[in-house]
Amino acid sequence: MVTAYVGLGSNQGDSPENIRQALRKLDCNPGVSVQEVAGLYKTAPVGYLEQDWFVNTVARIETSLSPDGLLKLLLTIEDELGRVRTIRWGPRTLDLDLLLYAGEVIDSPELTVPHPRMQERAFVMVPLAEIAPDLLIKGQRAEQIAKILKKNQEIVGTGQKVW
Repeated sequence: MVTAYVGLGSNQGDSPENIRQALRKLDCNPGVSVQEVAGLYKTAPVGYLEQDWFVNTVARIETSLSPDGLLKLLLTIEDELGRVRTIRWGPRTLDLDLLLYAGEVIDSPELTVPHPRMQERAFVMVPLAEIAPDLLIKGQRAEQIAKILKKNQEIVGTGQKVW
């Protein structure tokens, strides 16, 4: 088993419940064990702005799945929970991103790990820093990156936990 981090987000329907269901589906897979989940955060949309704010969190998992196998599982869960891809960065019932996988660097047409824009986004780094403040991202502690991003991007902790 290796450690991986998954970003979860939703801005359609009951977003906290969508995230809770995704975590259950992840944890029910024999190759995945959800270990820890940050609290929920509300964040302004990025890219396509004509949509509701998102609810986001990050989960630390242990997995025996390969990176490609885990990506396939994440995409399957998105589909099962009603994700429809119409507008890039547009509204969605669920968005699951493989952020980090066992410290590996992967650059394929299907998957880039570490996630290429994670250190630019408070909605990833703030919940990641909550559960792994000392994790190094491109030589910087997650907590340091999150602190900087919180000053420049709108993010609000809800105080709600889903796991």
